[in-house]
Amino acid sequence: MIDLQKVRLALKEYINNFNNQEDAGFNLKVVHTYHVADNAMLIASKLGLSEEDILLAGLIGYLHDIGRFDELKRFKKFDSVTNDHALYATELLFKEGLISNFIDTDKYNNIIEKAIANHNKKEIEPGLNERKLLHAKIIRDADKLDNFRVKMEEDITNVFPGIVKDKSELENSLISDNVYNSILKEECVDIKDRVYPLDYWVCILGFIFDINFKESLLIIKENNYINDLVDKYNYSASNDKMNKIKKVLNNYIDKKI
Repeated sequence: MIDLQKVRLALKEYINNFNNQEDAGFNLKVVHTYHVADNAMLIASKLGLSEEDILLAGLIGYLHDIGRFDELKRFKKFDSVTNDHALYATELLFKEGLISNFIDTDKYNNIIEKAIANHNKKEIEPGLNERKLLHAKIIRDADKLDNFRVKMEEDITNVFPGIVKDKSELENSLISDNVYNSILKEECVDIKDRVYPLDYWVCILGFIFDINFKESLLIIKENNYINDLVDKYNYSASNDKMNKIKKVLNNYIDKKI
């Protein structure tokens, strides 16, 4: 059986090895990790999964962003374009053997590896068996749920360190056509299309279109994430477009649930 207490202790020990814990975003990522694990177990529970799969979902949640800490140390920011932190996480865990710090059996290795490798991709790779696909979907939803929480609670400079300098930069930003049109088509934003500061914010909102489970959408609606996130800022240059985006997202959620 998976021992989540052992997982948490091993994760704490790993994190404490870093000497850049004062860097913008480091503590945010620590808190995010714990919330994602909780979200994953909540979703698995609401789906009526076995205790084993609920614990496995939690384990994957704790490990999904383990590559982020070294990324921040090396690049001084989170760089999802040039650095695939999910791939790096799987290399740390399975090529360098870090997984043995967290669990004593290799029984779940293939499921863990595939779930983590796919958690940040635009689409889940084809050909996964039923259980691998299930856990890939759970971690993707759990990650996105906490992305919404983070964006509500944190200062914008901590959310996008090295990318957005201050609140006014976001509020005065334009939205690029490709990003805006993706939302209107009910599609996730391609991270390569992000040009302006507001594009990064809209990209987060567009995660709605990649939520896999009705249970996850209900959590989003219950927390009023979409309205609160859009209304968090005053968009002097893009107000009409942001209001349209809010309407599209809310209509999508209502349609799906």
